Amino acid sequence: MKYLKKALLLSLLLISHVSFGQVAEKALRLFIIGNSFSQNATAYLPSLVKENNQQLVVGRAELGGHSLQQHWEYAEAAEANPEDPKGKPYNGKSLRMLLSAGTWDVVTMQQFSYLSADLESYSPYAEKLYNYIKSLQPNAKILLHQGWAYRSDAKKFGRVAPEQLAKNQEEMWQKSRAAYHAVAKQLKVGLIPVGDAFNAVATGTEYRFTKDMNFDYDHPVSPNLPIQTNSLNMGYYWKDNALVFDPNHANEAGRYLGSLIWYALLFKESPEKLQYVPKEVPAGFAAYLRSVAAKTVKDL
Repeated sequence: MKYLKKALLLSLLLISHVSFGQVAEKALRLFIIGNSFSQNATAYLPSLVKENNQQLVVGRAELGGHSLQQHWEYAEAAEANPEDPKGKPYNGKSLRMLLSAGTWDVVTMQQFSYLSADLESYSPYAEKLYNYIKSLQPNAKILLHQGWAYRSDAKKFGRVAPEQLAKNQEEMWQKSRAAYHAVAKQLKVGLIPVGDAFNAVATGTEYRFTKDMNFDYDHPVSPNLPIQTNSLNMGYYWKDNALVFDPNHANEAGRYLGSLIWYALLFKESPEKLQYVPKEVPAGFAAYLRSVAAKTVKDL
């Protein structure tokens, strides 16, 4: 777990504003309760919004590596004692303080990726957070952000039950997908199917990632890297003369795909019409990702 914690980003703790035009009242107000995966999956959302001259206000309660249970326990601590520092982990603010900053149209939450395939880990925290959000923002639409499975060459995968890990990417995806759908059905909320889109790419034919079997992983030489074409995850990279492996977090292509899904769900528009592409993502791959995003949202 140590390498995960080091790789996870610090939370974006302050409410950020991404608005375009003069009429702020027309902005979609989005509040995200999550962790580094929600940060990854919305990285290019502002750029996509800007392209179409739309307006978006984003509030964030994101802490790297955090689960639904941890977010709920912070809220619970703050409710018991508003002055308790344990209840104000978001840059000195509580979840109540952030959620009460205006009216939010959409509020999202997600499970920590390592626990996402373990249905038991959602209970009772997803329901408690749902009820808490509704008590503060009764008119908000609540959505579950579905995370993705780790890359196929990961050395270990997420938990599917206490003391039991998924055997591979496929099992992690199937069980995390089942868990998210079960919780969404229980709470009667919608899903942001980023995990489904990642899996569609991972199991596709034209742009599927495959591990480079010719690279010497045991004796790497800087700055050489294995071929990682079509990866949606960070994978291997050099840092401080050490070869780092992060098969979990999204790279620029993965962030682009996630942002396309979020955009399509929030603004009810096809991502295939979008022109913006991060400079790190090849044009052909980007076009394919837009088509995957469109199909994933359509099939939801």
